[in-house]
Amino acid sequence: MSTFDRIAELKAADGPGAALDFLVETLRSEKNYHKLFDALLLKKKCELGLPTVNPTSLQDVPEEQRAEFENCYIQSAREVGTALLDEGKLQDAWVYFRTIGEPEAVAKKLDETTLPDDYEKSQALINIALYEGANPVRGLEFLLSSNGTCNTITALDQAIGQFPEDDRKKAAAMMVRHLYDELCQTVKSEVDKRMTLPPGAGPKTLREMIMGREWLFQEGNYHVDVSHLNSVVRFARFIDPQSKEMDLAIQLCEYGCQLDPQFQYPGEPPFEEFYPAHQAFFKVLTGRDIDEGLKYFEQKLEHEPDEPDQQLIAYVMVDLLLKCERMDAAVELASKHLRFVDEQVFSFAELCQKAGKPDKWAAAAKESGDLVGYAAALVQS
Repeated sequence: MSTFDRIAELKAADGPGAALDFLVETLRSEKNYHKLFDALLLKKKCELGLPTVNPTSLQDVPEEQRAEFENCYIQSAREVGTALLDEGKLQDAWVYFRTIGEPEAVAKKLDETTLPDDYEKSQALINIALYEGANPVRGLEFLLSSNGTCNTITALDQAIGQFPEDDRKKAAAMMVRHLYDELCQTVKSEVDKRMTLPPGAGPKTLREMIMGREWLFQEGNYHVDVSHLNSVVRFARFIDPQSKEMDLAIQLCEYGCQLDPQFQYPGEPPFEEFYPAHQAFFKVLTGRDIDEGLKYFEQKLEHEPDEPDQQLIAYVMVDLLLKCERMDAAVELASKHLRFVDEQVFSFAELCQKAGKPDKWAAAAKESGDLVGYAAALVQS
């Protein structure tokens, strides 16, 4: 007897519920997962007495039954997605988990997956992981191994602002490690060619390799794509200050400081002197040379005539002061330069609240004519 005949027989003898139960179990046993999803929702619509023409559609589900049907939809997608993952069909599984907003299972599977040699399959995994957001950091690792540093930097530049904070940290740390290792290899190669050292006696870190070896940079010499170095140092602003990669980023800055000036591309204020500024910034974040680093940015602020650029410098300084737990200094600086900045960019009120300085908030609100903000500050105090 065919499956079609068996379904008809069960429906005639025991009703539609029995026929649909048989359909569901048949599709499960055949591992026909896409049809299984349809069948599970068909069964639910039948139970709810709803039209069965479009079993997966929510459009014909009344409001009073929507929650129950949506719950079935989520459970069915989860079951089918998990089954497809177990079969190694990651792309098919992602369709279901993406629909219900549960990327975790696919993210975990991507961490366990190696990039296939097949170009189309590898690009499909990169697309799911990176561009569709299933596991952005793993997607960058895939992209780095298959498409190289340049393409990966371009992709990260475009996407890092949309990453969750933890993913931004991991992605930036990954790029710092990658470029640091690449740079160490090329610098070590040149040092080994120019110097005869006993086995195991050579420098181990980039800092040690370049120390006292100005000849490495003579005649505009460099050892890694300087645009890549610039981008990766900029990414390093996202790194956790306590991570080991932060010192690697500082070493990249030390290397960049010795490059010929033509290769030290300027950044936006206060990072015009790109590598010295980042070196000072990173050292403050790690608790090293804090006063010296803050003084570096203070001098920039003092000598900056342009008000918008003053605000950019002040914003960076306030961020550093907060991370150094110098709350009073942060409020004083923000009060001078940032108290009237658009709240979408910087909230002076939140800073004052965090620092326990509602009087500064009240004064700024009064000056700007903000009655609600003034009242809120008075209540806070």
